[in-house]
Amino acid sequence: HDKNEANTATKYLKNLKKILNLGVENGWIEENPFRNYKARYKDVERVYLTRIELALIEKKTFTLKRLQIVKDLFLFQCYTGLAYSDMAQLTVGHISRGIDGHKWIIIRRKKTDVRAAIPLLPNAEKLIKKYDNENNTSQSLLFPIYAIQKFNSYLHEIADICGINKNLTSHVGRRTFATTIALANGISLETISKILGHTNTKITSQ
Repeated sequence: HDKNEANTATKYLKNLKKILNLGVENGWIEENPFRNYKARYKDVERVYLTRIELALIEKKTFTLKRLQIVKDLFLFQCYTGLAYSDMAQLTVGHISRGIDGHKWIIIRRKKTDVRAAIPLLPNAEKLIKKYDNENNTSQSLLFPIYAIQKFNSYLHEIADICGINKNLTSHVGRRTFATTIALANGISLETISKILGHTNTKITSQ
C-alpha cells in the first residue's frame, strides 16, 4: 500500500488494463480480467493562489531564515511551474540565453526525463540572483533545498502567518503558475502545457 490518492490508483489500473489487453492480442493470456472495468476519476479541487493571495506572500518578510527560504522557493515555483523535484536539481548550468535574447531554464524532468524549456520571468531571475555568489560554478545548485515533507510543512506556517486559508503545498505553486502567472505574462496554453509536463492542453485547462 503506497498511500496513493484515488485518481493515482485509477491511473495505474488503466495502465494495467492496457498491458493486459496487449497480452491478449499477443496470445500471452486468453482473457483480460479487467475487460469490463471502467476507470472513473474523482473530481478534485485544484487549489491555486489568486494574484492578491500571491502578493501577500511576496510582500511578507520572515525573520526565520527557513521560512524566508521556503517562501522564495515557493515563489520560484509560482513563476516557473517547476515541480519541486526539478527545482531541487537546478544548477547554474541549467540557465541559458535563447535565440530571443531572453534567459531560459533548460532541464530534463526528473519524473519523465523529457527536455523542458521554461522562460525565466523577471521575478524568477531576481530570486536566482538573490542566492547567487561569486564561487558558483555551472554545477552549483541555484537554491538551498529542504526535504519535500519539511517544505510543505513550512508552507503551512507561511499560509497561517499570511492569513491564507488554503492548504499550501508544492503543487499549489505549479497551479498558481498556470492559472495566475503564465497567461498574465502572455504565455500560451500550449506552452504552459509543455512547461507543466502535461501530455495535452486538455489536462492543463482542467
